Amino acid sequence: MIVGGGAGGLELATALGRRLQRGQAQVTLVDCSLTHIWKPLLHELAAGVLDAGREALSYAAQARWNHFEFVTGRMDGLDRARRVIRLAAWQGRISGIDTPAVEVAYDTLILAVGSVGNDFGIPGVAQHCIFLDTAAQAEGLRENLLERQISRATQHLDTALRVVIVGGGATGVELSAELVDANRRLAYYQRMRQDGFENLQVTLLEAGPKLLPALPERIGAGARKDLEDLGVSVRTATTVKEATSRGLIDAAGNLIEADVMVWAAGVRAPAFLFGIDGLETNRNGQLLVHSTLQSTRDSAVFALGDCAACPVAPGSPYTAAALAQVAHQQAALLVKNLQNRLDGLPLLNFRFADRGTLVSIASHNTFGRLFGNRVIEGNLARFFYVSLYREHQALIFGFWRTAGLMLGSFISRASRPKLKLH
Repeated sequence: MIVGGGAGGLELATALGRRLQRGQAQVTLVDCSLTHIWKPLLHELAAGVLDAGREALSYAAQARWNHFEFVTGRMDGLDRARRVIRLAAWQGRISGIDTPAVEVAYDTLILAVGSVGNDFGIPGVAQHCIFLDTAAQAEGLRENLLERQISRATQHLDTALRVVIVGGGATGVELSAELVDANRRLAYYQRMRQDGFENLQVTLLEAGPKLLPALPERIGAGARKDLEDLGVSVRTATTVKEATSRGLIDAAGNLIEADVMVWAAGVRAPAFLFGIDGLETNRNGQLLVHSTLQSTRDSAVFALGDCAACPVAPGSPYTAAALAQVAHQQAALLVKNLQNRLDGLPLLNFRFADRGTLVSIASHNTFGRLFGNRVIEGNLARFFYVSLYREHQALIFGFWRTAGLMLGSFISRASRPKLKLH
């Protein structure tokens, strides 16, 4: 049983469904959503550049096509002695029908529940800031901004909509650029003012001394210049100590006024996972696992992706970062290890192969660190950036269906607006 249909969980369920014989194992995927959106694209969904209706994948359809079962539910409990997971009760948003909590049995459990935003216990952040953990939250941010901008245009207000984004990592940088880019397209479609008045003010805050701290200095500096060229106000060495309805308060006590606040400053595992049924977790709630991806206290429970604290190599004191490529590599390893487990063979160890990192500054530029520490930018970097999503699609759809999706997207591009406007 696989819990979590993110990049790693869905790739794993699809591969196992195709690979394992029907009499050999039953593969079940559990997720609280009905559809899948690749998480690295949530900033595009929030800006309206990506249409969830076109890009979302149905879990039920994927299960049917690839010989696994799909169960809708949100895991909130585990009984390792009885080998069951608990799915929380829920109520239909439209029907109002109550569905009670249920238990689902497993023989081998793989947790791939991803991560959520980490507010670090800062007062007011959970109440006043928007997080980008799910497609629903990204859609909510998009509708929030769209309504505000249309309202301001209707009233002919001469003050800019103030958006403050906290976190100078890839999500914060990419979201900042996409929002500015999308707002200029919105001005075209909505006939908003074009007299030089900028009706959107985006501020990006980073607690450290530079943007994209995990990447080479050149990339961080280049990203900052491009953002500032787009009109984004970048403030480094700025720590948030409180969030209020009026804005964010920094460590010096200054109020940074905002109409909309987005928190992209860090991640942690979902709260229900912390110490679940005696399993060992770290301070971020991630399950501690061996290099085989088995949890340290139960060989029948595996974890991968953002919710797992896994050594980058056997015996290493360092754990793999919360990156899509890590989840992808761990899913590929688990396909082999679960087959070996069924066949009674030794399990293989995870060794992270760093394929580099790419960051998009909307349509303005793309930076990347590939082939070791080689820095690239421009069209070549953009090609590799787009290729990452196409690779994910190929793993879940296959080569020919992915090629068909690419062709269909190209053909339909001329018949639809460049921004989702509803």
